[in-house]
Amino acid sequence: MHSSQVGSIHVGVGPVSFEDLVRVARDGAPVELTGEALEAVDRAREVVEALAAAETPTYGVSTGFGALATRHIPTEMRAQLQRSLVRSHAAGSGPEVEREVVRALVLLRLSTLATGRTGVRRETAQLMAGLLTHGITPVVREHGSLGCSGDLAPLSHCALALMGEGEVRDASGTLLPAAEALAAAGLEPVELVAKEGLALINGTDGMLGMLVLAITDLRMLLRTADVAAAMSVEGQLGTDRVFAPELQAIRPHPGQALSAANLTALMAGSAVVASHRTGDCNRVQDAYSLRCSPQVHGAARDTVEHAALVAGRELASAVDNPVVLGDAVESNGNFHGAPVGYVLDFLAIVAADVASMSERRTDRFLDTSRNHGLPPFLADDPGVDSGLMIAQYTQASIVSELKRLAVPASVDSIPSSAMQEDHVSMGWNAARKLRRSVDGLARVVAVEVMTAARALDLRAPLTPSPATGAVVDLLRSSGVAGPGPDRHLSPEIEAVVGLVQSGAVLAAAASVIGELQ
Repeated sequence: MHSSQVGSIHVGVGPVSFEDLVRVARDGAPVELTGEALEAVDRAREVVEALAAAETPTYGVSTGFGALATRHIPTEMRAQLQRSLVRSHAAGSGPEVEREVVRALVLLRLSTLATGRTGVRRETAQLMAGLLTHGITPVVREHGSLGCSGDLAPLSHCALALMGEGEVRDASGTLLPAAEALAAAGLEPVELVAKEGLALINGTDGMLGMLVLAITDLRMLLRTADVAAAMSVEGQLGTDRVFAPELQAIRPHPGQALSAANLTALMAGSAVVASHRTGDCNRVQDAYSLRCSPQVHGAARDTVEHAALVAGRELASAVDNPVVLGDAVESNGNFHGAPVGYVLDFLAIVAADVASMSERRTDRFLDTSRNHGLPPFLADDPGVDSGLMIAQYTQASIVSELKRLAVPASVDSIPSSAMQEDHVSMGWNAARKLRRSVDGLARVVAVEVMTAARALDLRAPLTPSPATGAVVDLLRSSGVAGPGPDRHLSPEIEAVVGLVQSGAVLAAAASVIGELQ
């Protein structure tokens, strides 16, 4: 490995943090193993080598795998056993998985190797760190993992690259053979020895990496959904009284209180809200999609934090089978992806429901029977212009898909390996569909922000709150024009999606009122 680099992420015997995972996966941060981790790796390797030399067979060290575990493999065939394992298990199919997912997967497998529970050699672990540092990303295919024995196929594609086989993308994104990419980076491929092949492929790293990335995105998107909801309540002449802390306190869900506090802060100082705080306001109650925003957004937040609790436990785990425990190597079932798979599915439910509520708030702006004096579809010349009519169709299409994606993957199981692996988690599948759900949620919230911004402009001369006004200003300075005759809508939608996904919408509001809770 190179000497210590500025900004390197140090992988030790303890867990990787959410922040470090994001830095490696998304920002391309280099990686180093700590001295403590290398010592732990060496100790575990000594245990494996002693067992490999013994006459009594040990699963994964001197036997076959899965349903073929009954065969004792002679010493001279064990290197071939490791090569065969990785080559045969690298059986993925379909489109390439995103670079950030593969980097997360490799980092998390390295983190387990660093615990000293797997029995790999230090040069194998260091080569894995070298792939991350040099930006070499193995090509992993979409389909192939059942999420039991972990993410076998995806991890095998990564292990193949360590052997100098298969395809990778270099730091510039160019597709090339792994051997060429390693040579260009000055890295030597490894010839896997006893236990190493199994240690490289037996983990929940793919589904866990996608879970941490999804939690990171959802924490930001749910606060952005509060911004969108505040803009909608304000633009639809709703009341902020329902978000008062004393009303939240009598139903003490923590997420609800945070969301309601955000809504109150976001709407503070609004001339639009003040305009209908008079005795002649004949509105009794706002619609659920407005009034119950903190209840839904809050429940979503609490679910995300439960998922983060599970993710934290999994990050602190050494998932392999068998594992080095003291002076023994023992079989176990810790590779089963159920804990991760369940929360991945919970989050798909969250994304679908928050998006569904966002779409309902948007739709209210467009209907003259419910939008309190705004033009039909917020159009400039209704009939000649369609305004934002079809933007809501786009939301509806996405929300419909999100409902389908909310059907859990983790309740399914298909037996494999001649019924040895007779109950699997489908956690990888849950993670793959959650990524689509998170993307869809961002798009739905973006259309709400765009629609609410136009409605707030149409409330002139009344002015929005300073915080929501800052969001309107952001859109207007980012190529998303205000009310006017119809124009090509898709580029504006995509521009707002970018502002939502980058965190710019949230930052605009926070620039006025401070960080949202």
